[in-house]
Amino acid sequence: MKLSNKGRYGVRAIFDIAFHSGGKATQIKDISGRQAIPPRFLEQIFQDLKRAGLVTSKRGPRGGYALAVDPDDIRIGDIVRALEGPIVLTGADGNGDADETSRVVTESAFSELSENIEACFDAITIQDLCDRGDAHGVRRAPPRRYVYSI
Repeated sequence: MKLSNKGRYGVRAIFDIAFHSGGKATQIKDISGRQAIPPRFLEQIFQDLKRAGLVTSKRGPRGGYALAVDPDDIRIGDIVRALEGPIVLTGADGNGDADETSRVVTESAFSELSENIEACFDAITIQDLCDRGDAHGVRRAPPRRYVYSI
């Protein structure tokens, strides 16, 4: 199993919103700048995350993306599954000459490993990442100021 950039960027983007937004909508350009993620790719990622019910979007000058779920309730596994599909170790398609008993034994081991890997992804929440950010001294983005013209 290899986690693609889409999965990694998705986790970073959700972390960014939780850590830097203070509960407010965050614009793609701000997340893109802080996380060094191409904005167009980030838009695609957010569409998948929105379909999964993890983020909401709001249009307009104060618009952007916000978490639809509390950071304590979003697990890294939720993000990865929304962007990558099921978390499984992929096995070979099978060899017609292979001993069926051997295949059953090894595939059951891979299935067990997949469950353990999924449990690891589900053991860490976005709030856990925010706590780690604080513990590592990551500076939060300053609150966004809006300028009104009359």
